[in-house]
Amino acid sequence: MPRKAHPWGAPPWTVDFCPAPRALPDHVDFAIVGGGLSGLSAAAWLRRLAPGRSVLVLESASLGEGASGRTGGMALAETAAGNLPGLGDVLAGYKKILRALRIDSRLTLPGVWELSRSGPAKKHSPICWSDSGDLKIVRRVPGGTVNPGKVLAGLARAAENAGAQIVEHAEVRALDFSNPVRLRVRCNRRGRIHRKEIRTEQVLLATNAFSLELSGLRAAAEPKLTFALATAPLSAAQLKALGLSSRRPFYTVDLPYLWGRLLESNGVIFGAGLVPPYVGTPSRFPFHSNSIKNRTHDLRRYDVRKGEAAARLRWLESRVRHLHPALENVRITQRWGGPILFTEKMLPIFRWFISKDHPRSKRVMILAGYNGHGVALSVYLGKWAAQALLARRPLPHWR
Repeated sequence: MPRKAHPWGAPPWTVDFCPAPRALPDHVDFAIVGGGLSGLSAAAWLRRLAPGRSVLVLESASLGEGASGRTGGMALAETAAGNLPGLGDVLAGYKKILRALRIDSRLTLPGVWELSRSGPAKKHSPICWSDSGDLKIVRRVPGGTVNPGKVLAGLARAAENAGAQIVEHAEVRALDFSNPVRLRVRCNRRGRIHRKEIRTEQVLLATNAFSLELSGLRAAAEPKLTFALATAPLSAAQLKALGLSSRRPFYTVDLPYLWGRLLESNGVIFGAGLVPPYVGTPSRFPFHSNSIKNRTHDLRRYDVRKGEAAARLRWLESRVRHLHPALENVRITQRWGGPILFTEKMLPIFRWFISKDHPRSKRVMILAGYNGHGVALSVYLGKWAAQALLARRPLPHWR
């Protein structure tokens, strides 16, 4: 299907991959719901580790329309909750996965600046901006940047080349815990609606902020839309004045939150803001409380060109222009939003689906809830999910 303008706007990268058209199968060994970074990474590794098993990826929209294609592309170590037991080295694992799958990701890992308005700043901090106080560098942490469009397209290509089938515009409407598991799918092919039941031995639910009802996460996670904008290319003199000559990305450790990074073009991405707005007492990490409200929101109703979402973007643009004189008259080239899923204590959700009828079933796995740390973590845990589905590695105990 032709890709239409999205109400959330367009980020400054594209996903140059369209899956080969094939009919939906009646039965597969593994069904992956969600064609984002997690789902595609799992699909590629399932086929690499078990080439004789069939793998189907079902994406309800187009690849890249969700969080995976709209992230800012900042690769961070660990999780938003820190270095959890058994996690391992996320960035080293991420780099190894991209190399193994031969993905041209444009990954660079120069470190990430942490900025603060009140903490003890580094001596001779190259960044000194005005944003509800003086923003300065307090420390450097591991991390860097990546081109999300290239990673997403590379993972999809690697999965399909390995033999996985990827189907766009295929929404899973219901899941039946039978043996085998049954998925009821609504597929939109060239404007014509088809419905099909697919039987599968195991399922990975990697839908993140969408389909919380399907994954049973309605009361355990809270979805929001977050925003970013990109500037026109800046000169070397402007970058030096801003303190960004090192090309390190940055984020604040206090509120109001702000993050950003350089593009290859020397434009700068800045991100902040949420709809629905944040409610609660923030922890060290921005826009999150230690309890999730028992409510969810339909993020699809927001449009960055109007209403509350447009107001959030105008607020972000005003902040950017007042950060430093070098940004006062900068041209904004892109404005967009993307979904983010907040979870209890910022822990990723990585476990078997538990239901009252099937409390010990290991047929359906859930992988979601990165709390803004998903660029590297999603791909890293996608491989882990593939190993767990094949009973080659146990799931972590992070609950």
